[in-house]
Order: sequence, then structure tokens, then C-alpha cells
Amino acid sequence: MFIDFEGIDGSGKTTLSNLLAARLKRLGYKVAHAREGGELQSPTARRIRELTRDARLLEMGPRAEFFLNLARDAQQLEEIIAPALGRGDVCITDRYLYSQLALTGGGRGLKEDALLPSCELASQGLWPDLVILVDVDPDLARLRKRLGKLQSGRAQDTDSRKGLVGAGLAVRVREAFLEQARRDPQRWIILENNDQPLRVLEQRLVEAVVARLEGREQPVQRLVPAPTLPPPGVASVDDVEARFFHALDGLEAREPQLAAWLLNGIPGLPAHQRRLAYAERLPGLVARSLTGLDDDTAWTLREVLTASVPVDVAEGLGFVTSPRSHALRQRLYAQAPAAVLEGLKRQDSPEAWALRERGMKDGHLEAVLVGLSGVDSEEAWVVREAGMQRKLYAAVARSLGGIATEHAEAMREVLLKHDRLAVLKSTTGLETPLAVGLREQLEKKALKLVLRSLTGVDSPRAWEMRERGALLTKEALDSVDGMDDARAWRLRASAARRWPATVVSSMRGLPLVAETRALLDRVLEEQAGKLPVLRNAYAVVAQARAIEQAARLVRPAVETSGTELGRQEA
Repeated sequence: MFIDFEGIDGSGKTTLSNLLAARLKRLGYKVAHAREGGELQSPTARRIRELTRDARLLEMGPRAEFFLNLARDAQQLEEIIAPALGRGDVCITDRYLYSQLALTGGGRGLKEDALLPSCELASQGLWPDLVILVDVDPDLARLRKRLGKLQSGRAQDTDSRKGLVGAGLAVRVREAFLEQARRDPQRWIILENNDQPLRVLEQRLVEAVVARLEGREQPVQRLVPAPTLPPPGVASVDDVEARFFHALDGLEAREPQLAAWLLNGIPGLPAHQRRLAYAERLPGLVARSLTGLDDDTAWTLREVLTASVPVDVAEGLGFVTSPRSHALRQRLYAQAPAAVLEGLKRQDSPEAWALRERGMKDGHLEAVLVGLSGVDSEEAWVVREAGMQRKLYAAVARSLGGIATEHAEAMREVLLKHDRLAVLKSTTGLETPLAVGLREQLEKKALKLVLRSLTGVDSPRAWEMRERGALLTKEALDSVDGMDDARAWRLRASAARRWPATVVSSMRGLPLVAETRALLDRVLEEQAGKLPVLRNAYAVVAQARAIEQAARLVRPAVETSGTELGRQEA
């Protein structure tokens, strides 16, 4: 039997396909997995895949990408799949030609009818007997994928070619997969992977596959485990805290790593209570979840975790620039030099430069450059010139982030021939002639990065680009993070059903005024129970409350100071 697993990136198909292979082997079946352990078993196919993922190949069109992907699948078929089936093995694949139809047809927008003859040629008439579509909410899949990259040490990896298009691609590809399954219900089984333990999904899957292997047909196309029910009633701002932590505690029993990571940057006592509960099992994720937090509990946790996970503690400092952060970075430097140096963005203090000088002496020039983002001083330009001489072009480009001077623009012009994407990222928040021209040039090739580079930009050209982009991908909403502008609110309202989690996260940092509350309540009602939406909504509410609380603490001190000054003047 030929069994294929399909699904968007982050759906869990690789994990589930390997679990199925292992279980079938234990049951006595001879099994060959064409992508065992997540790696294509054909060396030639692996080389082709490198080409299709290379984000530097910006000019590659969807047709060229399609034929390269077909070549990869054809090679896997000839070298791995067909021989296994010839031996009588159960052969499992993680992606097959259906993926190319979903990506190029649904995702890239080419006509499926024009693609089918080429797929037939590549298949040699050999199509799977059974297709398992691992279906998942794209927002949840994206969170899992980010966590996976973090845990495997690939958090700083550059985007793949698919990644450049933006998160909307996964939505369109998922819709295409579901349509393929709808048209061929006898061949396809849909396994939902949203809110159930992996062991439950594995058991349901094994039972369904063994039934097919034994000739016992199952009449139901969907394998849908009973969902975890949210609390009764309609979600709103007033009860979002209880709902989020109810959902998070349920997730912790199934995916504890993801639960810990979803606390990233969330202030407040309830979040800290969970961090304390997770700290012994998941110290690295807890340390990283403290990103940007500057309260006493956050500092206590950092002190406790420094000895065991120094790199994660350094990464979790974010943009905190208090005296405590300077002291901790100095202590962490010996064990986590790169993380410490890269975390100095926008810092031009003597303490920051002391660390940079130490880093350059120790040979960490690339990390020093990355941590120079937003720093426009004579010393910084000397370091950038050194980076240019060492051909550290991507790091030099990153060091220019947010700087709009003539010197910065001239260096970007030089860097364009070496790394256009790094230069584009460095224009975030800027509306210089180079930034405008680069966005127009790359809008169709790297839409995600173009839209994110608009963050904070308030110009007619930027709004037109956001409004076009919002029809295709959620990053158009990322670019209005924290903006309290009439066009930002209109964009949020129009995109709330298509990109609910991102619309909500774009309100972080805004006060809980009537307009904020109304849109939050609308999205929470429409998307009741969806964890990414609940998480982002609670983050908005918690941060707004933290800001209000800080303001209340400052106000009496200011009033007291003013009273004392009045007395002195009297």
C-alpha cells in the first residue's frame, strides 16, 4: 500500500507519518518511509529541494518552482517509492504530487487543469492508495513551526521562498488541500490536529490505516477526536483572562513546550504563576518567555535560570535597557556572547560599547554588527566598515535597521548587490527613496518582508500597499502594530475575519478605550475558543493593564514632587 501524508507546514504530518511507520513496523508490517525522520531519502531529491527553498532565488517564477518540485517527487518515486512498493512494503511519503497542485494551484494561483498533465507524467500513473490530510488551524501551525525552529536551534534561519510570500500562502494551500479531499473522499482521510493529545491522534490514525490494510473500509472521511470545550458563554474582553488560561492549561497537558512559549512577553501575576510551574521542566522556554519584561518577578526568574540556560536568559532580555539588564548582560557574556551582543540593539550607552569592544576582541564581529541596529554613532560606522571588509554583508545590513541618514542609504546601495532581502529588512519604519523603490521592486517576490518593513510608516503609498497586501496575507496587519490611526482601524475592521489573530495582536500597546474593546469583543465572539486569538487578545489586555498600573504608580510620585516644588517656591 502507498500512503501519503499531506498538510501545510507545521501541521504535524512529519511527526505523525513517522509515528505511523514505527507502529506499523511493531505490528509486523514491512514499512519504507520515503522521508524518514523528516529527511528525503533520495540524495538527488534533497539537492533539488535546496533550490526550491533558497530565498536568494527571488526571480524564480511559480512555473519553474513547480517543475523543480515535480522533479523532486519524480526522483523520490523512481529511487525510493517504486522499489519499496515492488518489494511489497507499505510505503509512506511525507508530501507527494498533491502538494505541488496545492502550492502552485491554490497557493501561487496557477490553473490546476494546466498542472495536472505534468503531474500525471511525473507520477507514471502511480498515485497513493490512501492520503492522510493532517488539517490544522494555520495560526496554530505557524506557532508550532516557530517553536520547532527555536527548539532545533534554527530560530535565526532565513525565510524559505515559501516563507517570503507570507502567512496567507498557508491559508490558500490548506483550502486547496481540503478541496482535493472533498473531490476524492474514498482516497482521502482528514485528521484534525488542533486540540488533541498526539497519542490520541496516533491511535485513531493507526486504527484507520490498519482497517484499510486489512480491507475493512471506514465510511467516515474525517477522523475528528472530541474537542476540548471552552467555558460556556460568549468570549469578551472582560473574561478573556479566564478563557485564555483555561485554554493554556488544557494545552499544557498536551503540548507543554508550546504552552510555555505562548507566555512570551505577557506580563502579570497569572502568567508568572505558570512560568514558575514550568521553570524546572522547561527552563529555556520560560527564560525566553520573559522577553521585554522588567518587573521584579521576571528578574527573580532570570536570576534562578541564569546558571542552567544562560543563552535563553540573554535572548529573553529583549530590548530591556535598565541598569539590571546591563549588569546581567555582563555576567552572561562569558557563556552567551553572541546572544548578549545581538541584544544590544538601539543601545548607545558606555556599558553597551564596553561589551561590544570585548566582543570584537574575542572575534564576535558578526554578533556585534547585529546588535548595532539603530545605533548611529562614529564608533558604529567604524564597526560597519570592518564588517564590509570581512564581507559580513547580511550582518552589516541588519546593523542599519531604522537609520535613515545619507551614510546609511549609501551603504545600503552598496549592499543591494549582495543581499537585497537583508537591505529590505533594514528599511523597516523608513520611507526613504531607496526603501520605496525596493518595496515596489520586491512586492511580488517577497510580500511578507515588504509589508513588515512598512511597520510604523504613515504615508499614502504605505497604506495603499497594506490594503492590497491584506487581501493576500496577514503581514499587512503586522505592519500596523500599535498604530492608533483611522486607516489602521479601518484595515483592522475589514481584515478581522480573514486574519483575526493578527488583527488582535496589532492592537498591543494601545489603551483599552471603547474602539479597542469593541474590536476585541467582536473578534473574540466570532473566533470563540481559538487559542491563538485568545492568546493575542489577553496579551493586548494584560499589557494595557500593566501600562495603566505603571501610570498610576508614577502619578502620585509626580504629584508629590510637584507639591514639594510648590512649597519650596512659596
